[in-house]
Amino acid sequence: MKIDRRFIYDVTTSADDAAIVRATIGLAHELGIEVVAEGVETIGQRDFLIAAGCKIAQGYYLGKPAAAASELLRGKLQIAAI
Repeated sequence: MKIDRRFIYDVTTSADDAAIVRATIGLAHELGIEVVAEGVETIGQRDFLIAAGCKIAQGYYLGKPAAAASELLRGKLQIAAI
């Protein structure tokens, strides 16, 4: 299950978005579904997701797509989940 970046964007400043993200992660875990957070752009968002139990994320904080893809193909980048 992917959590859209619209919810991630204000997750550290919006109680509503934080509640939606926590509930989504909790529901996915209860159902045995893997969760991916999209659009992680700050360390605060990353830290929130780690605390909420989200183990996989994507976004500019973790690496720009073109640069990361190029480094990955050259064997200079390892993929890591948060």
